[in-house]
Amino acid sequence: MKVLVDTAVWSLVLRHKDRPENAATAAELASLVNDRRVAIIGQVRQEVLSGIKERAYFERLRDYLRAFPDTELSSRDYEEAASVYNDCRQRGIQGSGTDFLICAVAMKNDYSIFTTDEDFTHFAKVLPIVLHRP
Repeated sequence: MKVLVDTAVWSLVLRHKDRPENAATAAELASLVNDRRVAIIGQVRQEVLSGIKERAYFERLRDYLRAFPDTELSSRDYEEAASVYNDCRQRGIQGSGTDFLICAVAMKNDYSIFTTDEDFTHFAKVLPIVLHRP
């Protein structure tokens, strides 16, 4: 099964990899990369690359991420993201547009989601998503 990797994981591993508390997350991502199970969407790529001040560092991360092709999205993916946003909102659960797009894409493609963002545990109470655990 492919694993859709969230911005939080990429950020921890690529931008804060030297912190000891991130070692398990980094090891799991490395294992997924080695097994060729990583999936990414364009919005996650954009979030990971946003806010990098140093041009050379931006280019290194950009080039690294280019090894992972974007999962193709359609208008229906965005519509489903809006629908699951509405479902969660009706139950008092908030999230970002990108988070709900991740959920929609994961549900459509039968991907699990690798994240450190606790919001996804709330989404999983309402949505048929599977969270990837190291």
